Amino acid sequence: MNGLDGYMQVNLKARHLRLLVTIDTYRNLTQVAEVTHVTMPAVSKSLAELERGLGLTLFTRTAQGLVPTPHGECLIRHAREMLTILHQARDEMKALSSGTEGKVHIGMLPASASALLPLALNLLKMRSPGTNVRVVEGTRGALLPELWQGRLDLIVGRLPAPDTLGSFDEKALLEEPVTLMTGRQHPLARRKNVDWSDLHPYPWILPPQGSILRDSLERTLRAHDVPLTNNYIETLSVHVTRAHLQISDSIAVMVGTPANDAEQPLHALPLTLPRLLRPSGVLWNRNRGLTPSAQLMVSCLEEAAQQLQSGTT
Repeated sequence: MNGLDGYMQVNLKARHLRLLVTIDTYRNLTQVAEVTHVTMPAVSKSLAELERGLGLTLFTRTAQGLVPTPHGECLIRHAREMLTILHQARDEMKALSSGTEGKVHIGMLPASASALLPLALNLLKMRSPGTNVRVVEGTRGALLPELWQGRLDLIVGRLPAPDTLGSFDEKALLEEPVTLMTGRQHPLARRKNVDWSDLHPYPWILPPQGSILRDSLERTLRAHDVPLTNNYIETLSVHVTRAHLQISDSIAVMVGTPANDAEQPLHALPLTLPRLLRPSGVLWNRNRGLTPSAQLMVSCLEEAAQQLQSGTT
């Protein structure tokens, strides 16, 4: 066993991992000493001992502060992951000791799990009141790294393209129709028959440029010779979309069955769209597996999807 193997297997401690992450965060030993409540010579000594034990230089000193070397970047990345795992183990053991069943960390994609996730959370709380949940809403680009690093257990929402999944497993849960919507006062809402050419004069509420739904919609409109005007609003907010349709002659593309709302009733245009999106579902990191609490959450998501599909909610 060489020096690096021996040190990593026997001498590397959680305090070393915390030190590496803290130095990487602040890049200044004085600040590291302040936040860890030890002296700067003690921080410097700990880093020197770690580098000596590994036989590697982990940071270089520059005018801008401490900068990780390639070896340092590698170890810091794994240190963050290992600390996350230790924190999760701590939380699970504390939950067991206190009589609760655990905690699930969920990422929610905006505008794509607004009905599914709340229903699943209600089912979870009915089955296991002691299982607690933290929900974070964000974009796919922001949430996937969190899932990869273990800071999230699950992501719920529109499933990404299969070729982007990498180390993630998925479960499809809910097929939702994509519909062209207007307010009830819209001129087209009073017509029994609507052709694609009738859409030409009206403004739009669109998903942001580059989103899956936006690209698919634009292809469909081009196929029907419907140009998108320069008069549009871009948003993923269902609330903004609904409110603006009530007071304008805009047309919006919406997912699910959003017409039946007592407070903000909408009108679905009788135009058939192809399947523009993959189903809503749940993602997890196959390399980490699922905790019992996360498994229960997946089960509740499956039941919630079945209820939504059958209309029994």
